[in-house]
Amino acid sequence: MRSYRITVEGVAYEVTVEELGGPQSAPGVAPAPAAIAAPQAAPAPLPAAPAAATPAPPPAAGAGDVPSPLAGTVVEVHVAAGQAVAAGAPLVTLEAMKMNTPIQAPQAGTVGAVHVAAGQAVQEGQALVSLT
Repeated sequence: MRSYRITVEGVAYEVTVEELGGPQSAPGVAPAPAAIAAPQAAPAPLPAAPAAATPAPPPAAGAGDVPSPLAGTVVEVHVAAGQAVAAGAPLVTLEAMKMNTPIQAPQAGTVGAVHVAAGQAVQEGQALVSLT
């Protein structure tokens, strides 16, 4: 017989288990039920670590902004502020889950501002480029 301490959802139980198939078991002998001790009080929880300051999320894209369709990392920015772009022109390349995703201009216009840089992590819906 072996004794073990098992913790389930923070409550500790002491159990005794009989090993079957060994020299202790005999044909025609029913195995003895495992003994379960009364639950023991869980140890006191550790004090919570102080919460780390989380940065404010970047603002969501507004009118004229080209939003990120997914969370990822900016691999390359293909345009600069003041540059004229045609509809479908590449603006930014994002990498997510080891796949590159080109972000294209939804319509022709002029790049008013570039809100991201290569190597920067972006969230879904974050403004990448503003078109006017």
